[in-house]
Amino acid sequence: MYLVDSNVLIEAKNRYYGFDIAPGFWAWLDYAHTNFVACSIEPVRDELIQGGDELATWASDHPDFFRPIDAVTTTHFTPLTLWANSRSYTTSAVSEFLNNTADFFLIAYAMAHNHTLVTLEQPQPNAKRRILIPDACEAMRVTYANTFVMLRNSRARLDLQMPTAA
Repeated sequence: MYLVDSNVLIEAKNRYYGFDIAPGFWAWLDYAHTNFVACSIEPVRDELIQGGDELATWASDHPDFFRPIDAVTTTHFTPLTLWANSRSYTTSAVSEFLNNTADFFLIAYAMAHNHTLVTLEQPQPNAKRRILIPDACEAMRVTYANTFVMLRNSRARLDLQMPTAA
């Protein structure tokens, strides 16, 4: 199953899959969730709702797409925390990762449930000021992909509908 990061949804809304020009993407997310292809987690929903926009409404209207952090996920907090603290990240980077973002929870959830984490972030193994999802995924042996890999691998089709003449 694919586990979707907030940046995938935010970029989709802001750029190439806006609700007004690509409703098929959002319909596919509904389909993908119903068919156990894709989901996200509640901390991502919480981030999206803070935006107060159309995506916030979508997140509020699709609570089942966002799964709660369960006990199995919490068993992966310690190894992930130990890894973050063992690297040469700044203290503020580690604090941000452990306390203020959904990224930590996404990685732990992916570890617990053997999901592929979908993010638009790119690895930067020499980064010091921010812990990036792909770097943590590689360290924790979690598979990650971008939006387009997810769509292709799941055989999504976003068919064009031509507007009718007025």
